[in-house]
Amino acid sequence: MKGIVLAAGKGTRLYPMTKPVCKPLLPVYDKPLIYYPIAILMQAGISEILIIVPPGETDTFRALLGDGSQYGLRIAFAEQPVARGIADALLIGQRFVGGERVCLVLGDNIFYAPTLGATLKRAAANDRGATVFGYWVEDPRPFGVVEFDKDGRAISIEEKPRYPKSNYIIPGLYFYDHQVMEIARNLRPSARGELEITDVNLEYLHRGQLQVIPLEKNFTWLDAGTADSLLEAGQTIRHIQDTTGRYVGCLEELGLYEGWVTEEQVHAIGRELSMTLYGKYLQCL
Repeated sequence: MKGIVLAAGKGTRLYPMTKPVCKPLLPVYDKPLIYYPIAILMQAGISEILIIVPPGETDTFRALLGDGSQYGLRIAFAEQPVARGIADALLIGQRFVGGERVCLVLGDNIFYAPTLGATLKRAAANDRGATVFGYWVEDPRPFGVVEFDKDGRAISIEEKPRYPKSNYIIPGLYFYDHQVMEIARNLRPSARGELEITDVNLEYLHRGQLQVIPLEKNFTWLDAGTADSLLEAGQTIRHIQDTTGRYVGCLEELGLYEGWVTEEQVHAIGRELSMTLYGKYLQCL
């Protein structure tokens, strides 16, 4: 399975912060925002990743992440010249994905739970159809709402419904089989001129192949798209790390856990960063 991170948003809701630097490179507590969606893919067992970035930003991201080898990854980059919607990421990445399955994650989404890795690997193991997640919220009306049966089979999806059929929304993390490229190529722009990821999910639903995994109450989902949510995300990450003693979104640790890098490699990076708490943490792994 391949992974795609869509990190090409202009971050206009975060101006003036994002005038000099694009949103995925903003800090969320002690790490750049882009670390967290990459960490999601790693916990799903995915090591080949395409990061889609804004025009002219490839060198900036490459300066931060390199080719990913220090984390046991193979990272490639592509630019999205014009914002054409989330599903456009699939078309941009079709040569990268080839005929394999793919996981697409949005570059401003952060997930955390003690059992997150097992949940992600469960989704990645589904080799037929699509798998999305259902996240319970008190008021789902501003979101895409999914209704599903006791077996996790999706029944309906509605965008920002006035009268939601459930309290479960779909966050920005999607697992697809090989059919997704054919589906994406046949999409038509919506009324707002974008290729909608909801239309991809609806096509899987119509084929009877859309599975929903409900995220339990111990799951944290953060969408760092506004100044308030960015601040909340940083405070939440700090609280989790202070209370658990474990770092969230630590790519070196995840690479070590998956067996993609060695302790020696991680400790070497820790020594380079020994003046920081992050570096000290790596040296203790």
